[in-house]
Amino acid sequence: MIELLSEPIRRYIRDKRWEELRAIQKHAIKHIMESEKNVILSSRTASGKTEAAFLPMLSKIDFNKPGVKILYISPLIALINDQFNRVEELCEYLDLPVTKWHGEAKKSAKENLLKNPDGVVLITPESIEAMLVNKEQNAIKLFSSLQFVVIDEIHSFIGTDRGMQLASLLSRLSSFHTSKFRVIGLSATIGAIAETKKLTGDAEGTTLLRDKAPKEMEVSFRYFKMEGAELPIELMKDLYLEVKDNKVLIFPNSRGRAEEVSVKLKKISDRLKGHSYYFSHHSSIDRELREYIEQFAKNNKRYPFSISCTSTLELGIDIGSVEKVVQIDAAHSISSLIQRVGRSGRREGEKSSLIFYATDQWNLLQSLACLLLFRDEFIEPVLASEKPYDILLHQMLSIIKQTNGRTPQQLKKHIKENYAFEHIQEAEMDDVIQTLVEKEQLELIGGELIVGVEGEWTVNNKDFYSVFRSDPSFKIIHHDKTIGELPLMSAFQIDENILLAARIWKILEIDYKAKKIFVIPAKDGKKPMFFGTGGEVHPKIREKMLDVLSCQQEYQELNEEAAEALRLLRLDFKCYPITEIATQRPLVAKHAETIFYSFQGTKINKSIDFLLRLQGITADYNDHESSFNFKANPAEVKAMLKKLKASTEHIDSALISMLESNPAVMEFSKWGTLLPLQYQLIILKLKIYDFTHTEIFLSTCEFVEAQDGSKD
Repeated sequence: MIELLSEPIRRYIRDKRWEELRAIQKHAIKHIMESEKNVILSSRTASGKTEAAFLPMLSKIDFNKPGVKILYISPLIALINDQFNRVEELCEYLDLPVTKWHGEAKKSAKENLLKNPDGVVLITPESIEAMLVNKEQNAIKLFSSLQFVVIDEIHSFIGTDRGMQLASLLSRLSSFHTSKFRVIGLSATIGAIAETKKLTGDAEGTTLLRDKAPKEMEVSFRYFKMEGAELPIELMKDLYLEVKDNKVLIFPNSRGRAEEVSVKLKKISDRLKGHSYYFSHHSSIDRELREYIEQFAKNNKRYPFSISCTSTLELGIDIGSVEKVVQIDAAHSISSLIQRVGRSGRREGEKSSLIFYATDQWNLLQSLACLLLFRDEFIEPVLASEKPYDILLHQMLSIIKQTNGRTPQQLKKHIKENYAFEHIQEAEMDDVIQTLVEKEQLELIGGELIVGVEGEWTVNNKDFYSVFRSDPSFKIIHHDKTIGELPLMSAFQIDENILLAARIWKILEIDYKAKKIFVIPAKDGKKPMFFGTGGEVHPKIREKMLDVLSCQQEYQELNEEAAEALRLLRLDFKCYPITEIATQRPLVAKHAETIFYSFQGTKINKSIDFLLRLQGITADYNDHESSFNFKANPAEVKAMLKKLKASTEHIDSALISMLESNPAVMEFSKWGTLLPLQYQLIILKLKIYDFTHTEIFLSTCEFVEAQDGSKD
């Protein structure tokens, strides 16, 4: 396939002394060079996807055309900064400039690009939005002759508000484009092929190239029961022995837990006179410190290190060779697990190494279920909304600001031509426009829509360009240096200790007006506060958990304590013979209580909980265990649950009442609160609940009670 490439690119390959191209690179070269289709490249982490895209793109671009040739879109500024040198080195062989365009990029580089539009631009969706809204002429000058658009980590956009925004932005860019640009998507995990293809704007004209070559992986499970709020010291000691001589990424499930791990590992290391390279890495840590950690990990060849992180290091930022990945308690999705596992064993011939630590039986069970589904090549399917009214509303405001006003018909024409909103009807557009006018976000003057009084505040806010909600946060400051930021918490108090940047800090002063917290290193041993949130679990994971519970298969990856924890959990369900995993569910009688284990996904569980409350039925809902605890006997519980199906007929009016009485319910959607009430209802039912599958589940569910007559 090398012969298809241009001479400068062949010279790059020779200079790199590559013995041969990787599989995904060979296929990508053939399809990009010999067709005009969009291409999605899916292969494991560190398989050379970036080169697979750029080698043929750079060989095929027409240098006679003016303007930027390739637009690289990334979900993260950090990923742009990381990829910049890699892309720049390749483009030097063609004397092609590479420019970073985001809020933290150099102004001089942007000005040079505007004077001489050319080469490759690396950008985020939010920066595209800002350019279109504020300086449409710049977007036209730079991007009207684009030949390729690369979407890195494309899976992170699918099924999200940000993905719908990106689809709309691509459609808007194409509207002033002199010729059709091709889209190249890159990902290590794609579970929604159809939705991924739709993002390109031409699903039929998009080819998926997937390299399914298996990667050898060593997996082990450890179990340390957690009694309080903090991780067991035995777990930390075991973890220290596992990481002290290696380069390791540790993934807890929250920023607070990541801080706890890094602080405690460093304390153990200090006590045993080990190395000091224990870091935490997440969105609350100051950017400069995060970048220092990334560069240390990437360039350090000599010392072992451990980085306790969240999803900030789940995506493709290059931090060099990592020998082990540790997952503390269950990942919320198989997609995340695949990304995390792929961070280790990146060198050719190396195995990936994954260690699970579980702190309770249910986390152990969920971790095991995720691993088994991962081996079965299951990735959560994602269904994007066909009617993203909240993103429609945002894009309407954006278009009006971009164009300095449009008639309602002109605005609707814009929307109809935008493939992101192809399923939205004109009457629905009218409803949204009317509500925007009523709420003074838009104003209708002389038959033309312009930005309204309230809209001026909205569209001129720097937060307007994003469609995801950012929690209010406080800057954490020590000696005039910003350490990072923490989400606004009413529990912040002077003299409290907090964890941040792998250290414990004591709060000296809180400036609520300036949103600043002044701290000093804590030395009093007082327990610090924790922060972080959970995630949504897919029904297939919970179903697999039930499958594992119901069988007697042994798993060699479990150590003795983990195997015993699983055995004991299986004993609790032994007298509940489950033979049909899809429909049968245990109903456990305990004294005056009955526990219903739904083994369903988070959305269905939330739907059941809502329906129960709607009927005035009290049940303690625990999504972690996928259970509902009733103060009733099994017969009464069965009657209650069967009765729920009928209540779904009145669900819309109940949800409308909830939205009217408590508008804060919609705060999960940044722009949803501005929508007409009936459209808020649709978004709420799609993103938070799943009453359709809940009704099916309740209709088919068979309750299984203890068969031997005993009660737990």
